[in-house]
Amino acid sequence: MSGRSLFATPIGVEFTSALIAGLNARLAGQPPEAIAHVEIWVNSARMERNLRAQYLRKEAAFLPRIRPFEAMAHLPDLGGMAQPASDLRLRLHLAQLVGRLLDAAPDLAPRASIWSLADSLADLLAEMHEERVAPEVLERLNVEGHSEHWQRNLEFIKILRHYFEDNPELLTQAARQSSLIDRLAQHWQDNPPDHPVIIAGSTGSRGATARLMKAVAGLNHGAVVLPGLDYDLPHDIWQALLSGDGPTGGLTGQDHPQYRLAKFAHDLNVNPWEIPRWIETTPHNENRNRLVSLALRPAPQTDQWLEEGPKLSDPQGALRDVTLIEAETPREEAMSIALGLRHAIEAEKRVALICPDRILVRQACAILARWSLYPDDSAGVPLGETATGRFLRHVSDLMLAPLTGEQLLIMLKHPLCHSGGEDRGAHLRRTRELEQKMRRCLWAFPKRSQIMDWAAKQTDDPDLMIWADWVCRELIDRPVLPQSGAMVEFVRAHIAWAERLAAGPQATTEAEASGALWRQNAGEEALRLMNRLGEEADAAGAVSLRDYRDLFSGILSEALLRNPVRPHADLLIWGPMEARVQGADLLILAGLNEGVWPNSSGADPWLNRAMRAEAGLRLPDRRIGLAAHDFQQALGAQEVWLTRAKRDAESATIPSRWLNRLVNLLRGSSDASRTALREMTERGAFWLSLAAEIDKPEAQDLKPRAKRPAPKPPADARPKSLSVTRIETLVRDPYAIYARYVLGLYKLGELNALPSAADRGTALHRVLERFVDQCRSAEDFSDLTSARTNLLTLADEVFATDVPWPSAQRMWRARVVKFADWFLEGEAKRRQTQTPELLEAKGSWPIAEIDFTLTGSADRIDRDQNGNLWIYDYKTGSAPTPKQEANFTKQLWLEALMAEAGAFTGKPETVAGHGYLALGKQSDGSDYITADDLRGMYESFLTLIRAYQSPDKGYISRRAVFDQNFDGDYDHLARYGEWDETELPPQEADPE
Repeated sequence: MSGRSLFATPIGVEFTSALIAGLNARLAGQPPEAIAHVEIWVNSARMERNLRAQYLRKEAAFLPRIRPFEAMAHLPDLGGMAQPASDLRLRLHLAQLVGRLLDAAPDLAPRASIWSLADSLADLLAEMHEERVAPEVLERLNVEGHSEHWQRNLEFIKILRHYFEDNPELLTQAARQSSLIDRLAQHWQDNPPDHPVIIAGSTGSRGATARLMKAVAGLNHGAVVLPGLDYDLPHDIWQALLSGDGPTGGLTGQDHPQYRLAKFAHDLNVNPWEIPRWIETTPHNENRNRLVSLALRPAPQTDQWLEEGPKLSDPQGALRDVTLIEAETPREEAMSIALGLRHAIEAEKRVALICPDRILVRQACAILARWSLYPDDSAGVPLGETATGRFLRHVSDLMLAPLTGEQLLIMLKHPLCHSGGEDRGAHLRRTRELEQKMRRCLWAFPKRSQIMDWAAKQTDDPDLMIWADWVCRELIDRPVLPQSGAMVEFVRAHIAWAERLAAGPQATTEAEASGALWRQNAGEEALRLMNRLGEEADAAGAVSLRDYRDLFSGILSEALLRNPVRPHADLLIWGPMEARVQGADLLILAGLNEGVWPNSSGADPWLNRAMRAEAGLRLPDRRIGLAAHDFQQALGAQEVWLTRAKRDAESATIPSRWLNRLVNLLRGSSDASRTALREMTERGAFWLSLAAEIDKPEAQDLKPRAKRPAPKPPADARPKSLSVTRIETLVRDPYAIYARYVLGLYKLGELNALPSAADRGTALHRVLERFVDQCRSAEDFSDLTSARTNLLTLADEVFATDVPWPSAQRMWRARVVKFADWFLEGEAKRRQTQTPELLEAKGSWPIAEIDFTLTGSADRIDRDQNGNLWIYDYKTGSAPTPKQEANFTKQLWLEALMAEAGAFTGKPETVAGHGYLALGKQSDGSDYITADDLRGMYESFLTLIRAYQSPDKGYISRRAVFDQNFDGDYDHLARYGEWDETELPPQEADPE
């Protein structure tokens, strides 16, 4: 190997195997130890391991010296350079600066984005070092034509330059690596190595790497081996890619898959089509390579499809081993992928899934786990998704926000909480009992007094008081942290609190002091992360508690953990970088939609496209071009699957631009091409049909359709008493009455700590009750302005004591303000003829002739000048329509019957009328009622109750619900959705 040496491997050749074969061919005839003098540089530690593993699988022999680029710092000839700051320390410094920027310009971005902005800023600094773009270049950028946003960003970057000049110890990893590369290149130029030096597998897309590759290409014993060169690309396309005045030249050629290779060759004054092959080997399918090369021509040259498309040689043979799967949903796509992976493993193939969409990858892995198949995922598992990561994130959230009932249970139920002793089972039992109490009592924001009172009443558990005190001490009475301070103090408090929660109340030994928090791989990695964060925390300076929470969440999400499950050796999940230099019998390219292939990563928040071009930084097109190169190389594999979903969770998807090109070329070229497309689609349809069948039950396992439930309990088990509001439920959904009063099942309350419509109604009823109680006479409404002030003052008092949500307090007060004038005017008018007598009046009416008791609570009962009663009900929404009131909503009619029977006042009364006061719609319709009206209502009520006292009457589910969106508390018990809503039991008839 002598002279300027630039080589390449073609599309469709496994790079690692070709590299070894080419090296062995060049060393043929030399002594065995000759290979030990060969120095091979690769661009990742994973490629180093893969290359070394391939050598080790062969017969015993010497190995070349294989080094990843990051090992350059260990070379003795490059010693003496200062150690760089850790990535974490650098990002904490940048986060501090970004925080100051957001303080000065809060409109730039929300504070929660500090860590992501610091990350993007660190990437920009690394890129400037790699591409040798000095800060002075940015300072000279012409920003007159740009918006103020970009001008402000540029001013900040100038400040950043001075900050690093004043802190020389902040040598970045990228700056040090770039300097090492330059020093190594100079060292080789001054002291040319007398042994072969090879750089393999890099495309030269980064400036620092490209400089090293150029230096090696100029060595007497140097060689650069490029991966995936398209030898089928015509000369004019190669020239157009790099021609500044060509149709694809300038800034637009970088999105082509071969642009980076062409650019590197051009920098060495070498024509890309003249680059020799590293070894003469035949790709898996040369016809397919030519087809894909044509499909990926630059956009201005796609007119060549018309001429060259029909001339493609054997398109059916080219695509014989290509399968196209276009699923309807991501779930269907994941199932098809999992089936293909399993089939390949059963056929003893080596198979790899390449998919930038991690959600789709997780779905496919979950399905594979059914069959105990666990892939080797190069991306690992995010630490934040492990049990330890989630536990630490929950603790960081609690450091900031007030404790809600939902958060309390999330923490107590976590598998690491109270993991220090042997009484974990007792902890879970107590947690379950506490949850039932909280849900029944609707403790949205639990208090110490509530929990301790509950524990004191549970006399059968002697240690419960100790446990309850620990819960209150650690989660309710926890020390209040300052809203801002040194980050190291927050880290210490975070660790200490997490350990106390993990230990439990009775941890006695040192081993139990932190429970299982720091155990196993995830715990050990989390402890290292927290220790590093504590060591580097001074770089962040003083931070707010919220900023600490956001920074910690960002750091946790970036940490990766190797999956501890032993994976299948031939079942692989690769990122695009791993796929460039490795091969498999089957490659599955999944998620082939726009936004995934290529990834729609966010734009640079610091420099726009034009500013980047002027400064000489990499353009977004480069990322698209590299992804296109990955797509082209993957399609050169022996067998390939292309999969996508036509819809995601939100809308229809768009096929990846490269898949779209391939399909369009096949559709418009020739009959043979269209046949090839149809065949690859049919192969995909086969796997989609299997995916549709995999979860479909067998015919013998199918159960007959469920019957609409209408249980008929014995007469003595049926309810003997109901409230007036439950009578409507009996009419609309009798099964709910059966479930609650016959079976004794009660719905547990929600603990999401969000205000509901029921909460709002209760609060507004309380406001009006207190107001009307204080203002019973007409004189109280002589001054409506004063009455309005009184109403709003009472609302503020009620909301302050009864409504724990500050946002709800403001929203509901605004609602009171909205209806206040209308309500006061109506009250003034009512006071002229009526006086409030009873508020929130409770009553009970035993009806002897049917052995049934009717109970109820009237919001308000007024007495008019004739001594008759008027019954009112407050509605925070709309009042029922006359038709609804006649057939379903009979609450006020039944309350009138109760009042006439003396249920509220203790003596028989005459009810003159009733009405609804609809606060939301601001309507206060009231109606006179007659004795005949009440007599008819009474007879109708007796008929209804007698019908359900008969043992032959069933409590049918959802008999006459308001609409199909009605969500009943007992629908799941009635197996709603498993029976036909038009089906009625044989004897079902309207009792009215």
